[in-house]
Amino acid sequence: MSTVDLTEAQFSETLEKNGIVLVDFWAGWCGPCRQFAPVYEKVSENHPDVVFGKVDTEAEQRLAAMAGITSIPTLMAFRDKILVFSQPGALPAPALEDLISQVKGLDMDQVRKDMAEQAEKPQEG
Repeated sequence: MSTVDLTEAQFSETLEKNGIVLVDFWAGWCGPCRQFAPVYEKVSENHPDVVFGKVDTEAEQRLAAMAGITSIPTLMAFRDKILVFSQPGALPAPALEDLISQVKGLDMDQVRKDMAEQAEKPQEG
């Protein structure tokens, strides 16, 4: 599967309808973004079961703000609508493949349990 451009209107629906969604937040003027794009595209071909989304932060400024994007490129991984990875910076192909393997291998029942436990803990401040 090749990459798909995501807009604010499509973002939630894409997460709802797909098990694993990777999202690359990028901009045309960003050198590292342009270097990462062919890597992201190539790796997408190896994983037809994963949605590889791209968000142009210039065209989708509100979506980028809602996602808390402060640096680009930023890669996010969602599994079952849960954000399980978020990191700025371009990844080389082997690291991206490893990330996808880790996301596929997650025990989502455990992830949900851990999230519930975190939510119950009092916030320190």
